[in-house]
Amino acid sequence: MKRTSIKTPLIASLLTLALGGGAALNTVQAADTNHAVIVGGQSMLPSKDIIDNAVNSADHTTLVAAVKAAGLVETLKGKGPFTVFAPVNSAFAALPAGTVDTLLKPANKATLTHVLTYHVVAGKLDMMTLAEKIKAGGGKAELTTVAGGKLWAMMNGPHNITIKDEKGDVADITTYDVYQSNGVIQVIDKVLMPKS
Repeated sequence: MKRTSIKTPLIASLLTLALGGGAALNTVQAADTNHAVIVGGQSMLPSKDIIDNAVNSADHTTLVAAVKAAGLVETLKGKGPFTVFAPVNSAFAALPAGTVDTLLKPANKATLTHVLTYHVVAGKLDMMTLAEKIKAGGGKAELTTVAGGKLWAMMNGPHNITIKDEKGDVADITTYDVYQSNGVIQVIDKVLMPKS
């Protein structure tokens, strides 16, 4: 799959991104904040909030189900701004067998909430902002999540940002700068996990 971002409104209207796995990389520039990006076969409209957009993405049905089970819908519909590192369905499917089913059980709501809020950072961190933080940090930017944990953003080539979790696993941002009315979504290819 191609990692890309929107360069012009015309390209924005023509792109349909299949999110899932993949490797090829195109030049990535900061997205136009006034135009929709196609994610999961649907337009992610900058005028809508994170939840109202995410529920339309066919690639984020597991994430949306988890957000609902954790009771985080109203939080992510809030004013923000938030940056959400949003794993695609295939990222959840790659977890050990039974992990998602276990997390979705009502008895595990606190753990699920912790994992999900570990994917959220306060503020609107688009690609350009992340790249500036990485440069200022000498090649690595430490981010504090809403859950209170740490993530690290690093450049992997001139136009690719990776996110490392506390367990040392690394996710690629596969679609950059999906702007929302209350923040920005960075689509990632792995589920990020806190130490505990």
